Amino acid sequence: MLAAPLNPADINTIQGVYPAKPPLPAVPGNEGVGEILSVGSDVKNLRPGDRVIPKEASAWGTWRSHAVSDAQRLSKIPKEIGIVEAATMSVNPSTAYRMLKDFVQLSAGDTVIQNGANSAAGQNVIQLCNVWGLISVNIVRDRPNIDELKIFLKNLGATHILTEQELSKTDIFKSKAVSKAKLALNCVGGKSAVEVLRQLDHKGVMVTYGGMSREPVTLPTSALIFKDISARGFWMSRWTKEHQGTQEQEAMQRDIAQLLIDGKLRAPLHKLLPLRDYQDAINNTLNAKGFTGLKYIFDFQGLDSST
Repeated sequence: MLAAPLNPADINTIQGVYPAKPPLPAVPGNEGVGEILSVGSDVKNLRPGDRVIPKEASAWGTWRSHAVSDAQRLSKIPKEIGIVEAATMSVNPSTAYRMLKDFVQLSAGDTVIQNGANSAAGQNVIQLCNVWGLISVNIVRDRPNIDELKIFLKNLGATHILTEQELSKTDIFKSKAVSKAKLALNCVGGKSAVEVLRQLDHKGVMVTYGGMSREPVTLPTSALIFKDISARGFWMSRWTKEHQGTQEQEAMQRDIAQLLIDGKLRAPLHKLLPLRDYQDAINNTLNAKGFTGLKYIFDFQGLDSST
């Protein structure tokens, strides 16, 4: 392995509360990038030096320096993709891609609203909206460095950035400066989800893919009756399991790879660290006060076979 990120799902798997439970003993990590060192005589699609990512949705075990794998469990990726970008392309870019593609027919000029916009998935939503000509309204929690965060998200391509407090007071929708959203993406839950849902147009769809606040999603009765709002859920692991090896999965990987090569998708805010520092990475990820979208990535480059 060259690098592997720490995702919240990895922590949930270690805790034993994630829906997809690997058989024990197990190595954590379901995302990362590796380099082929050698192949068996019957392997024709891979060769030493190729860079690969796991095809599977979970339980691959990327938190290690070396692994032996069936060639059919791996996807070859272009070497032009940076190590960090390659290590993080399977989960968050794919999650953003599918949520923008699968729930609502969106056209250039349509509005998408999301909370948790500074998360790794949120950063990818911003960039894909920018590439596809969609207007993105991005909601974040207030914090001491809010101006710095807004500048960062604006540089990613965000159309509008509001704190949760600003969203409750804004008139950009009432004034029709921005059209009501066709799609809302929720990774927070609680009051934040309700405020985002209120900005949906008639027959709009809210997709929930996370619950960082650990508060339930409550749907206003009036929104269901009078606006015919729909609430859906999305889990990338399920999608990958259902579409593993399909042309749809391969087309998505090609699209994301090309966007990464072209510089239209960037790696999330991140910190590289050795695997021995995993406890610090886990503790910081679990710390709700530190939820600023920073992605911890274990760096295995330079390790030899004796490690």
